Amino acid sequence: MRIYGLKNCDTCRKAAKALPGAELVDIRAQPMGEEIRAKAYEAFGDALLNTRSTTWRGLSEAERAGAPLELLAAHPALMKRPLIVTDSDEMHLGWTKAVQAALGVA
Repeated sequence: MRIYGLKNCDTCRKAAKALPGAELVDIRAQPMGEEIRAKAYEAFGDALLNTRSTTWRGLSEAERAGAPLELLAAHPALMKRPLIVTDSDEMHLGWTKAVQAALGVA
């Protein structure tokens, strides 16, 4: 299982702690592959973009209008976190009660 997020993100650290066998992949240090990013966008659509983030607020209107996958490639911190990919290639976005229940975390 892989957790895509930021090592300094409290939510990502909580998810990593609750999922002991999971690997936390810092998307700033090790960018997510295009294939995973595309599959995640296909699964979650615009919900994959964190439009409440400081990074988003710092973008110009022209940049915000860009293609979401290109924005995520250029600005990894724009991704809503964490993105959890299980060994069976299931994807979960965020660390909500529903995601925790789906992953069997009490």
